[in-house]
Parts: sequence; structure tokens; C-alpha cells
Amino acid sequence: MLHLKSVSFSYKEPLFKDINFEVGVGEIIGIVGNSGAGKTTLLKVIAGLLDATTGDVYFEDEIVTGPSRNLVPGHSEIKLVNQDFGLDIFQTVRENINGRALYLGREERDELVSELLELIELTHLSNQKANLLSGGEQQRLALARALVGEPKLILLDEPFVHLDGRLRMKISNYLLKMKSVRGTSFILVSHDGTEMLSLADRIIHFSDGEIKRVGLPKEFYFSPDNFEEGELFGLINRIHLNSTEILFRPIEFELPIGKKSENEINVTYLGSQFAGSHYLNYFQTENKEKIILFHIEELKNERKIIIKKRN
Repeated sequence: MLHLKSVSFSYKEPLFKDINFEVGVGEIIGIVGNSGAGKTTLLKVIAGLLDATTGDVYFEDEIVTGPSRNLVPGHSEIKLVNQDFGLDIFQTVRENINGRALYLGREERDELVSELLELIELTHLSNQKANLLSGGEQQRLALARALVGEPKLILLDEPFVHLDGRLRMKISNYLLKMKSVRGTSFILVSHDGTEMLSLADRIIHFSDGEIKRVGLPKEFYFSPDNFEEGELFGLINRIHLNSTEILFRPIEFELPIGKKSENEINVTYLGSQFAGSHYLNYFQTENKEKIILFHIEELKNERKIIIKKRN
């Protein structure tokens, strides 16, 4: 469906260079990287809102052209939702969505608009002008405007930044439904890799204007290339054992009940915090390295653990 071939972009200095990847029909790609890495600009190039300095973006085997070749920039089958929102601010919430669904008959359009208002939980504000919404409400409305047009590819820039956990899960499930039922493809960009773990089919680690790695969510979580990459996807411990650096997640351990292992280490208990489904247990190694272990109980009596890596 989408194919980037050696795409680069520069202002005065190169922002990113030689970007190559593909997105298949009904695939969700997560692009993860720290702020300022060029992720948002890359989405604008993909959407045809900016011209690539070099290289080409292909959508269904045709080049996506930018504003230098189009009076109205953008591709009709690619929709971008970024932090600008792009709302018709003096129209109501319902009008903002309804205006993007005119390709449907009246009854079908009303049903879809109502479904999306319920999804983004703005039904009670359907007659409110968009300029009176909060930032989080405007972001949800911008998402609904993108979804209602049923494009083949949707680009989402930090889509969950203003959402609480419950609403994030609700919208994530809707995106998965669109992927399954309609074959919609998505590219999601975030500085928080944990948001991508349950959604993305593949993840791209984007840093310093380059693609550092492409892999499965499970690979990024359990087998990061380095500590900095690992931190993007949640809490991770780093210790040195026999002069070797070991990275492991807070769930990658066992208690040495009658077991011996070369990965057994001595630890000193520092304290615990209740986190609902588990406790965060804080320890210190003999090398004064701080680690966190997840367990359903407080581990205040433990003096040794076994690191057990998962694949």
C-alpha cells in the first residue's frame, strides 16, 4: 500500500535521511522516538503536505506529490491527525464530523456521526462550537473527523497524549476494529513506546533522523538493543554481572526457592509500592544498582533473585 523509498527532508540542516519502509493493507505501524526526532515532519511528507527533499513516497504504486505540485496539498486517501487539529473552529462538534461524511446517505451518515460522537465521548457537546472545546476534546474531534471519511491510511501524531487510560483503550479497540473490518492501515507516532505495544503490528525506532530498528513489539520490549531504546517501552533494569551489562524488565525474574543459577544475584530490599494488580518492589544490588521488580506481593523478605530473560 505505502512505500517510502530513500526519503529525506531538510530545512537548513537535514532533519531525517534515507527513510525506507513499507506499510501493508490493514497494518498498524508504530513509529517511536524522542521529541524532536522528526517524526511529525515525516508524517506530513507521507500525507503530501510537505515535499520530500529527496526520495519518493508511493501510495498504491503512485507517487504522493507535495504542495509544490498540488494547489490543495494532501492525498484524498491519506488523513493526518496532528497537534494542529485542523478543525472548523466556528462549526459545532457534530457539523465538524458531518461535513466529512457527505458521501453517505442522510440516515447512514447520521448513524455514523452518532457512533463517532459516542466513541470520542462528545455526544453531550455535539452542539458546542469547536473553538470552545478543551485541547483534549479538540484532539478527539480531530480523530473522529479523520475516521468518518474512511480513508485507506490514517496517520496519527501522538494520538493518546490527552486521553485517560479508559478512553485510550476504547479508541484503540475501535482502530483495531477498523483494521480488521475495513482493512484500514495506520501509522501511529509517539514518544511513548508503551502505547504501541498492544496496537502495532510492527514498530520503527526513529532517532537522530534515522531508522534505528524495525521489529515486533515483543522484540522491542524483551530484547532492546540498548538501555535508551528499552526505556522507550517502559520500566527496565540495568545491572552489571561479571562485567557484563544485563537489561531486564521488572517481570523477568524468579525467586530462588531451592534453585541455583549463574544469574542469581544478591539484593537488599528498599521498599514497596502498591500499584493495583501488583507491587513495585525496590531493591539494590551489591554494586549499588537500583532495580524494580513487579510481584503480586511485597518481597520484603527476599535477599536473592534469579534474572530470567524472556524471548
